[in-house]
Amino acid sequence: MRQSARVRRARVGIARRCRTVTEAPAFSLGVFTMIVGNAALLGVETYGGLVERHAGVLDAAERFFLAAFTVEMLLRLGACADRPRSFFRDPWNCFDLLVVAAAFVPLLRENTTLLRLLRLARVLRTARFLPQLRILLIAIGRSLPGTFSFLVVGALILYVYAMLGWMCFAGSDPAHYGSLGRAGLTLFLLMTLEGLGDAVHAGLAASPWSILFYASYVLLASFVLVNVLIGVVLNSLEEAREIEEAAARAKASAPSGSPGAVAVPAAPPAAGERELLERLHAARRILEEAEALLGRAPIPAGPVAEPVAAEAPRPHGLALEPTGRV
Repeated sequence: MRQSARVRRARVGIARRCRTVTEAPAFSLGVFTMIVGNAALLGVETYGGLVERHAGVLDAAERFFLAAFTVEMLLRLGACADRPRSFFRDPWNCFDLLVVAAAFVPLLRENTTLLRLLRLARVLRTARFLPQLRILLIAIGRSLPGTFSFLVVGALILYVYAMLGWMCFAGSDPAHYGSLGRAGLTLFLLMTLEGLGDAVHAGLAASPWSILFYASYVLLASFVLVNVLIGVVLNSLEEAREIEEAAARAKASAPSGSPGAVAVPAAPPAAGERELLERLHAARRILEEAEALLGRAPIPAGPVAEPVAAEAPRPHGLALEPTGRV
């Protein structure tokens, strides 16, 4: 029991010291600077001449960034040593750990393309230090179900109008509507209103009713669907902002000593509560002293001896009743 208590105290001490480092503003600024430097290093490596002339320097810089990110991750893990599960509850912690640990996997380390993709993923870690960028990424993730529905509806509309365009303009404009694929590609480009004037004039040369085709398509594809997509994104952005505000409130109200917690002064206990706490602390001290005496007493070798009633040392200023209760 005493050994487990020592281990627990050691973990709490490690977590406290690591949190002192990770919660410092200079630590966040330093990590952000390294992420930006790593992104700049990736850009420099795209120039073949520089890589050939300064291969050793670039390789040393990459090793330095990897070592720095590894130390950062060890400090973040150490800050949660007293409660390891809290580290993995944060999605950003899991993402950072995956990106940093993947550089040490043998199969990935030898694959240049995958290694560069993992190094590029480090750039996304800037969202951890930029709240507005973090909100945007969360909004994009939450808008994916709505965006998928938007894509399904858009594909159906595009397919229907591509079939109508093939039936109406395949003979007069085979370059753009000669097949279903060409018609779909033409209408997909028209969704951005690029070249709409030329397409309308070519349609009017074939039939005056083509204006209904293009007008209805532009109304549905370029105005209605695009506005629906904007509404989905804005709704997800509002939800992401509410999530960040709720997380900030939970972090501010977290008890002192937890990772990322803000110390909140506690209200002084009432008189009755103070007396009860003093009695509980006194009883706890008596139990600890009794355990220490039992741990030092030798165990008899023969039959079990009758326990000898020993009076526990009384704490200073504490009176015991005749029944032995505090």
